[in-house]
Amino acid sequence: MNFGIIIETKEPEKAWNGFRFASAAIRKNHQVKVFLMGEAVECEDIKNKQFDVPSEMTKFEELGGELLACGTCLKSRQLEETTACPISTMFDCVDMIEWADRTITF
Repeated sequence: MNFGIIIETKEPEKAWNGFRFASAAIRKNHQVKVFLMGEAVECEDIKNKQFDVPSEMTKFEELGGELLACGTCLKSRQLEETTACPISTMFDCVDMIEWADRTITF
């Protein structure tokens, strides 16, 4: 099954659970894409001992998950794309939704 996950928060526990779910789905042999929207484009910079979001993001990518980030959201925060997380558009988000059998939002 294909899962499209939209994460739209940088709230540590919610973002952490979003990436944990994404990794669990990959481990169960599903295909997963995560689209970061709004403040979630700042997830790499979350500092929280209990909910280590950057570590979960790394696990997701190491498992082969695809990570996309809203370019407009990055630019509005003066952030740049990274190798692991390229700038994407709303068209990419729509493509992900069309590709997905299930869409989940955190």
